[in-house]
Amino acid sequence: MGRSVLRVVCTVLAVATSLVTGIVNVALEISLPGTDDLHVTAAAVFGWLLGIGASILLVWRWRWPLVVTGVAVVPPLLLVADSLAALIALAALVSRFTGWWRWSAAALVFAATGLAVWRDAGRYQDMSLAETWISTETIGAKLIGVVVTAAVYTAVPLTLGIVRYSLTEKRRLAAEEAALRDQVARREEQARIAREMHDVLGHRLSLLSLQAGALEVTATATPDAAEAAKTVRTTARQSLDDLRQVIGVLRGSGFADRASDGVAEPPQPTLADLHDLITGARQAGLVVDVTILLDQASTAPAPLGTAAYRILQEALTNVLRHAPGAPAAVLVRGGPGAGLSVEVFNPLPPHPVPSPGSGTGLTGVNERTTLLGGALTAGPVDERTFALRVWLPWVPTAP
Repeated sequence: MGRSVLRVVCTVLAVATSLVTGIVNVALEISLPGTDDLHVTAAAVFGWLLGIGASILLVWRWRWPLVVTGVAVVPPLLLVADSLAALIALAALVSRFTGWWRWSAAALVFAATGLAVWRDAGRYQDMSLAETWISTETIGAKLIGVVVTAAVYTAVPLTLGIVRYSLTEKRRLAAEEAALRDQVARREEQARIAREMHDVLGHRLSLLSLQAGALEVTATATPDAAEAAKTVRTTARQSLDDLRQVIGVLRGSGFADRASDGVAEPPQPTLADLHDLITGARQAGLVVDVTILLDQASTAPAPLGTAAYRILQEALTNVLRHAPGAPAAVLVRGGPGAGLSVEVFNPLPPHPVPSPGSGTGLTGVNERTTLLGGALTAGPVDERTFALRVWLPWVPTAP
């Protein structure tokens, strides 16, 4: 509201000043020295009328700066008029345009101002404003004075316009930077939610599917129980497919807003929860040989503990999903300064088990590893063994 009022006040002052200077300039032009008579010419009257139109057009100088400046330079260039309207319009034009447009307009306004000052300096001494500081003893001195005066007059709106343009660009760049930061934050949040959904729900649904499959095999004597187990297994598998589709949306551009309901997030797992993870995998039927060698595990940064838990969770889920019945060897070791290493080995199945959405989990593992500045390798180490190796930096905490 304050800026709008200030702009209106500035516009009124600009129009009023331009009208007043135009009237004074024409009055001085048509006055005969030493008399009260007037020497009215068509050029003076037409220039005065065109100057009034240019002054009124200043109201729209911010909307159409090129048009207003182009009209305002005509009276001082071709007729008898001052150049104040052109100077005011130049400030608006320079604040909107750069390059060729800016400097061409500045050159035209400089020429128009120079002609207006030259005419003023050539009037009778008592009717000239410029003669008080411009010497007219010689043509050279007069020319130098006119050029310097026109340059100063033109430099003022040119400088103001450039400063305004710089401030506008700075605000625009700041707004774009803020929007970019917000977009990056949204994308990071999308990736985080996708990882959590895949790691938590995917792991549990995989366990549910495997347990339902085992129940279906052992409940052959009870047709109803076997059918129920089959239904549970089918539903769990369909839920996994739906989950991967949702994760695909989250990792793409279909998720626009972050959750903002103020509900606190559940606590994230740490290195201390690795034993519970292994226990759950064993209860699901996975044979796991575990070796955990950690130094000062309680001092591990929270992001490191969460990443290690989720990575191991995904690795065990992949073993259950792609190599059912195969054992797994897990090695977790590390400490402050040395980094944290998570390695999982399992035999390659003789016949790979198809699983929709394969590769989604490794994408999440790679994202977690990259965010912490670690390294990931995953793939067959020979014809019979698949290995997933992840190293994560472990920065010692300050004492």
